[in-house]
Amino acid sequence: MMLHVPGVLSAPQVRELRHALDAADWVDGRETVGQQGAQVKQNRQLPEHSPVGRELGKGIVAALAKHPLFFSAALPRRFVPPLFNRYEGGEHYGLHVDGAVRALPGSGELLRTDLSCTLFLCDPDDYDGGELEVVDTYGTHEVKLPAGDLILYPASSLHRVQAVTRGARVAAFFWLQSMVRDDTRRRMLFELDQTIIKLRARLGESEETVALTSQYHNLLRMWSDV
Repeated sequence: MMLHVPGVLSAPQVRELRHALDAADWVDGRETVGQQGAQVKQNRQLPEHSPVGRELGKGIVAALAKHPLFFSAALPRRFVPPLFNRYEGGEHYGLHVDGAVRALPGSGELLRTDLSCTLFLCDPDDYDGGELEVVDTYGTHEVKLPAGDLILYPASSLHRVQAVTRGARVAAFFWLQSMVRDDTRRRMLFELDQTIIKLRARLGESEETVALTSQYHNLLRMWSDV
């Protein structure tokens, strides 16, 4: 499932974050990928152990914890700390797939990457090009969202970032392990949860919404990996 999650960060939060990023030291993005990725990757990133990046990443994860739509869709269990990238002057990232397993910095623990996230930190009018293209069984989907909005999609998807021909594209990107490994089951739970929310808003709490909520939690209990 691919989902646009609006309003993860407010405009003032984006401005504060961008101010810190603009003053940070960036490195060649190829330093953070393997041999295959280095052949198609042209961008700059904050180093994975950057104190600035780690602090900003904590703020993003805290904002996501308060976002009900994100939680409903992702059912997050653990996050890889957010990273930050910057594309300009024709930089791009060719077609690739993210690694299935990543190490959590500083812990030695491993995390299965069920979902990929890109949080846009520039408005679409600030740059030309730079679309995130995600390829799945339904075709190729181009994504270019307002600053503060996030796109959530299965980490198993092939994807690329088109060349930026004007301005600069700045974003946060990261992965998470979900409580529910299977994308189809996760989508079913999301749709059921959203239906319950809509029924409650229209009809109030009722015997039927309680019964549906019971089914939701029983399915989550059956399918979760915690």
